[in-house]
Amino acid sequence: MKKRTVVLVVLLTIVLSGAAGFGGTYLANTFTDLTSATYSDQFSYNFPSAADYESERYDAYFDDYSASLSVNAGSMSSISLLNGTNDSLLSQQLTIPEIAALTSSSIVEIYTETVTNGGRMGQFISEGAGSGVIITSNGYIATNNHVINGARRITVLLNNGTEYEATLIGRDSRTDLAVIKIEAMNLQPAVYGNSDDLVVGELAIAIGNPLGKLGGTVSEGIISALSRNIEIDGEMMTLLQTTAAVNPGNSGGGLFNCFGELVGVVNAKSSGSDIEGIGFAIPVNTVKLIVEALIQYGYVPGRIDFGASLIDISDQRTAMMYRVQTIGVYVSQADTDSVLRSGDRVISIDGKDIQSIADVNELLETHSVGDVLRINVTRNGATTTVTLILKQAR
Repeated sequence: MKKRTVVLVVLLTIVLSGAAGFGGTYLANTFTDLTSATYSDQFSYNFPSAADYESERYDAYFDDYSASLSVNAGSMSSISLLNGTNDSLLSQQLTIPEIAALTSSSIVEIYTETVTNGGRMGQFISEGAGSGVIITSNGYIATNNHVINGARRITVLLNNGTEYEATLIGRDSRTDLAVIKIEAMNLQPAVYGNSDDLVVGELAIAIGNPLGKLGGTVSEGIISALSRNIEIDGEMMTLLQTTAAVNPGNSGGGLFNCFGELVGVVNAKSSGSDIEGIGFAIPVNTVKLIVEALIQYGYVPGRIDFGASLIDISDQRTAMMYRVQTIGVYVSQADTDSVLRSGDRVISIDGKDIQSIADVNELLETHSVGDVLRINVTRNGATTTVTLILKQAR
């Protein structure tokens, strides 16, 4: 009787072990199939058409698109963080060294050359520097518009020291975002997080090229505030606030959460030299939408082209520097086919007095491509009225 019991126990153990092994293999294969599917799905989303951006479906596409990418980005993060443990992959927080090791190869240094008009000095070449985030393995890089705006040459330096010439794909001044492209393959793109899930007080890691000399610098802090409305160059932007140290040169770099996911693109332009512990970043949910539009069209459909660049001259010192006598909003540069001219002072648009660039942008928010504006300007000491047809910004 005892021998029969022993034999039964042995047989039962063998059967259960086989079942467990089969089940484990099945679950592993299922997990692999699912994660592989979601990984590929991130790159097969059907983006909206240009007409959709200009219609009321814009917000619906934004919500749908953000939800899709945040789910898939979570799956990609799970794959990236798979390390053999049985812990929940989506809740696996990393240490700061682990975050740095995981994400540093997704951040690049950007160097630019710009032709500048210097008054008595004539034209000269000025150099600039910033940062960028790799968003696809075949060379698309997100950065700030102000980093590359006006640049005649853009150079990208990867984390491994390899240097490339970059091509401008598109830019959007309203969100201060741009996309450039290098001819490279097998790059490590950042994994998108979901900026809507952020909470005040959670870890934030900034990686970039501060001062244009210290590429790959990692700084840590927290998310200080969400949805800060900040005016930059006359544009109202809704930004994340962080205590992670950011400086000129960090612009365009990445802000990462405790899972190593990209949650923002740093915008250091709004930080002053006498300010500490206050940095800002463009939320990644905004970045995703604008970047994909720029890749697909080269511009953001529905954006208005004013046909000229404006500058606020708000004090006498600035007025003396630009050799003008009256404070106001001036045209610093106009398109060749624009009715505006460099040096024009904008007095009013459609009867509304213009005191700042913010006034112009606020008025443009109420108009669409194809609308006609009547603009009063002072030109060569005389007041004149020009008629401007709003074009699609490219």
